[in-house]
Amino acid sequence: MAISERTSSSMIDPRTGFCITNSTFYSKRKPLPLPANTSLDVTTFISSQPHHGTTAFIDATTGHRISFSDLWKAIDRIAHCLHHDVGVRRGDVVLVLSPNSISIPVVCLSVMSLGAVITTANPLNTVSEISRQIEDSKPTLAFTTPELAPKLADSGISIVLERVVELTSGVRVVGVLSEMMKKEPSERRVRERVNQDDTALLLYSSGTTGRSKGVISSHGNLIAHVARYIAEPLEQPDQTFICTVPMFHTFGLLVFAMASVALGSTVVILRRFELHEMMAAVEKYKATTLALAPPVLVAMINGAELIKAKYDVRSLRAVRCGGAPLSKEVTEGFLEKYPTVDIFQGYALTESNGAGASMESVEESRRCGAAGLLSSGVEARIVDPGTGRIMGVNQTGELWLKGPSIAKGYFRNEEATKETISSEGWLKTGDICYIDDDGFLYIVDRMKELIKYKGYQVPPAELEALLLNHPEILDAAVIPFPDREAGQYPMAYVVRKPESNVCEKQLIDFISKQVAPYKKIRKVAFIDSIPKTPSGKTLRKDLIINLVTSKL
Repeated sequence: MAISERTSSSMIDPRTGFCITNSTFYSKRKPLPLPANTSLDVTTFISSQPHHGTTAFIDATTGHRISFSDLWKAIDRIAHCLHHDVGVRRGDVVLVLSPNSISIPVVCLSVMSLGAVITTANPLNTVSEISRQIEDSKPTLAFTTPELAPKLADSGISIVLERVVELTSGVRVVGVLSEMMKKEPSERRVRERVNQDDTALLLYSSGTTGRSKGVISSHGNLIAHVARYIAEPLEQPDQTFICTVPMFHTFGLLVFAMASVALGSTVVILRRFELHEMMAAVEKYKATTLALAPPVLVAMINGAELIKAKYDVRSLRAVRCGGAPLSKEVTEGFLEKYPTVDIFQGYALTESNGAGASMESVEESRRCGAAGLLSSGVEARIVDPGTGRIMGVNQTGELWLKGPSIAKGYFRNEEATKETISSEGWLKTGDICYIDDDGFLYIVDRMKELIKYKGYQVPPAELEALLLNHPEILDAAVIPFPDREAGQYPMAYVVRKPESNVCEKQLIDFISKQVAPYKKIRKVAFIDSIPKTPSGKTLRKDLIINLVTSKL
């Protein structure tokens, strides 16, 4: 709700957005243009947005392009095949296991148009990690590539492959995407009624208590996300983006499979991040905007001289950064090396579906260290985590968010839902923040103890559980170790059993065989005991303080 629309607008400070009567911060941006029709799916909403774009996606490796008109033909044809030939129905869950590709937005928009639910998995995950997600989400169908199909061999799930190829036994292929895209519908598709409150997306968000949780996002949540980009138009509407962020993640999926399509922007997709491939794509396609995680900014700073000598990057005008907080030092270092490129920082969570805070103008981007102004349609509170008291301007506490983008809860996990989302709909972010005199949000610290490795979230409890399965370990705790390029990486404190001589390398190898590369433990220290509360909870903050004081 915009400040001008509220009946109590006289009680709201137009500078900070703070309402003194209910201790709530309101967005200073334009109101969200939300559709009144409750029977609406996000794919239909995106397809109805007018724009002047021509090319939707470009594969950076092959140069293959797909226009917006061909994109919507492909989406309709695949939806028809999934419904009539494969039997996908409203409420069915479809797993997407794939590196970045043009296929991901095509599959996701097709599936959601049927009222079916998309869940994505990190292609780097191990078979056991993917199996746990399958066990929880219970997909009836999976889309994957020939290279990743063996990870699903024992799942029993029917598979749609990206392209035709001979596969080993154990994989049940029921369709090929490249063939579906060419197949003309034999009859008019009967569209099932999809409501905005229906579940559209089930993304898995790492938790401090161990295994990841499925975040339930509705079509209405995703429509509100797309509407935000319509309410807050980009300063340069005809942008060409380079997508290096993973499209299985909320940042990549919501921006590059949904919002960019609604806006008519061109997206150049890199299958994986490699600095020089990215810069070569900037030069080749005259890209204007990069979407990056902070470690990539650091890599661009460190390689600035070589990049400028080897590539023509004069087309580049902006970098949109998310996934982890961006320090003032990194921001200033980047602007020094690339003075004609502006950095637009943003803050959101999987549970908020892109809502939180962002910078949308060059003037706003000059606020180094800030995450931006509250997003359109967002309300915020700063709550003292110890007393529950609601705080005011320039006061620090846990950030709570409310608005139409906030997820419905966690899949089959009522306890976690109640802990994270209040009965009034407030999302407790677990981030310690404050909002300043001009309404800018600043991230101070994390209440949650997730480790942020290159934008990936690593739950320490998951690694601790694996360490405790080692026959020579008595106790263990995992904390974030600061690293300039990665941001943080997992470090383990370990208590060995008597007579044990297990060493650091053995434990690093033990964990690396069981987890995805970004979850690997990269440092181990041996201690006599793990500090705990009287109730037995590990005091990771004590270990972090010990790490700082010992200067490991």
